[in-house]
Amino acid sequence: MTDLVRLPTAAEVDDARANIAGIARRTPLWRLDLDLPDTRIFLKLENLQPLGSFKIRAAANAIRVAGEDAVRGGVVSPSAGNFGLGLTLAARRIGAPVTIVVPDSAASSKAARLESMGATVIRVPFEDWWRVLTTRRFDGAEGLFFHPVADSAVVAGNATIGAEILEDLEAFDAVLVPFGGGGLISGIGSVMRGERPGVRVLAVESEAARPAAAALAAGRPTQVTQEPSFVDGIGSATVLDAMWPLVRDTVDDALCVSLAEITAAIRLLAARLHVIAEGAGAAPLAAALSGRAGKGDLVCIVSGGNIDPGKLATILEGREPA
Repeated sequence: MTDLVRLPTAAEVDDARANIAGIARRTPLWRLDLDLPDTRIFLKLENLQPLGSFKIRAAANAIRVAGEDAVRGGVVSPSAGNFGLGLTLAARRIGAPVTIVVPDSAASSKAARLESMGATVIRVPFEDWWRVLTTRRFDGAEGLFFHPVADSAVVAGNATIGAEILEDLEAFDAVLVPFGGGGLISGIGSVMRGERPGVRVLAVESEAARPAAAALAAGRPTQVTQEPSFVDGIGSATVLDAMWPLVRDTVDDALCVSLAEITAAIRLLAARLHVIAEGAGAAPLAAALSGRAGKGDLVCIVSGGNIDPGKLATILEGREPA
């Protein structure tokens, strides 16, 4: 809601945990039973959240921080789906109308679910959607604007994931986080920097687009080429200017995984744990399995499970979806 985005304090993370209680779940941290040399993989299963995504944490905290009086007249947000779902659920609890601006590249299942929950969904070309994301305005919709990434309350909501991990695992070497806009990794990274500075915080991207890797290499946000893929939760054109200072201060490195590696990770999660992950959610596991994150105890954030059923069926049949 504000143009100034910053990392949360420990007190703000504690407040966020209280704010989201009763809306978001405390998700489990499971060890994946694989015989890997000198490596243990733990999965933070945010796909088990209500509506299937970690973004319920961010949305619920943002609504609570804004206050009921401010949002009762309506809320507006650009979202590819998961943040919009969380915002709709949180706003609906206080009777606020919701308008979600969705890019035409978003999964159709997410847009349909938004509509079924009572949100007004406006589909626009990706370029127009990106303009809404960067300008923080959309003409024709009334309500308080909520940015899905570049908002301090959003980052604090995401940081609650890091706080839970620290309670569940006494020591680990790295946390692998899918990189979309940087709100998730900067939230989790802020907790690690404050409590476990020795833990490596690793952004995971797909071969379809690598904005975090480009920014870290150049020392500033850099435009990258985006290739169409079934992985719709990560892979933007660039790191937002507002998020770059947070990303720079919390991320140690960026890892790239192929689409084939992501599909293999989705199949493994389904076969071994009966867990459904969307492409972005499976990317950290793909990176851990590839060996690019190194050895030791690795925590993978399975960020969401909202994948189109048709694409999931294709993956489970052993093929890569279009």
